[in-house]
Amino acid sequence: METLRFNNLELRLANSAADIDAAQALRYRIFYEEMGATPSVLCKSLARDTDRFDEICDHLLVIDLEKGTDSTPYVVGTYRFLRSSIARKNGGFYSESEFDLGHLNVFPGEIMELGRSCIDAAYRRRGAMQLLWRGIAAYIHQYDVQIMFGCGSIHGTDLKEQARVLSYLHHYHKAPGHLRPRALDKHYIPMKMMKRKEIDIEMAHRELPPLLKGYLRLGGYIGDGAVIDHQFNTIDVCVIVETENVTNKYIRHFSRDQKQKVGATVATGNPVQVYS
Repeated sequence: METLRFNNLELRLANSAADIDAAQALRYRIFYEEMGATPSVLCKSLARDTDRFDEICDHLLVIDLEKGTDSTPYVVGTYRFLRSSIARKNGGFYSESEFDLGHLNVFPGEIMELGRSCIDAAYRRRGAMQLLWRGIAAYIHQYDVQIMFGCGSIHGTDLKEQARVLSYLHHYHKAPGHLRPRALDKHYIPMKMMKRKEIDIEMAHRELPPLLKGYLRLGGYIGDGAVIDHQFNTIDVCVIVETENVTNKYIRHFSRDQKQKVGATVATGNPVQVYS
């Protein structure tokens, strides 16, 4: 994937241990220090957000070239990618700890899990999100990725507070059966908490986390059932996007929408918490 630049920001894939370390440091600051997630003993001792998937994933980085050094890059935005051709050789996907990916796991083409996305607070209105989305588009083109997916997260764990959003997603954005993941039985929470006719659609749309709303604008679907992630203090749903819908038109639209809202957007090891 080619390196892209926007003013003092550079977009590229991580190519060294120092790159990944800088991304993990950013993730720790956002997920644990800012968003209040509970770090493992290892993460807390290192002040890094790290897990076994980091070694097999590609890490997309936005770097401020005016800060840091070549050996210690100043990473201000990141996304983590795991392609099925890699995951199948290394124990599967992160999302499988929460969801049965079902038909996605037997999909004949390349699919990709997105996760661990976050942006430094000082850069949420400086084009970092736009660069990350340009990077996603370039990456899926390079590897002919046909489906991307991940855990779309809603900040907080109070199901009553999120009843309208969860019900809206269930009634209006459920994935077709041939693509639909399902929350694992031990974690499964029904999303149909309100009847379709009871939902104030306009209000539900306003309450949607910005990044999750962006995925839906790209034609995204939602799987069956939600999961509470107590470590990250989120309610997770599984998001699926067929990449033929990821056009420059939609990316530009998504990016504009985020200029004012991305300050609330992060994604955990799940992609998309808002909270990604």
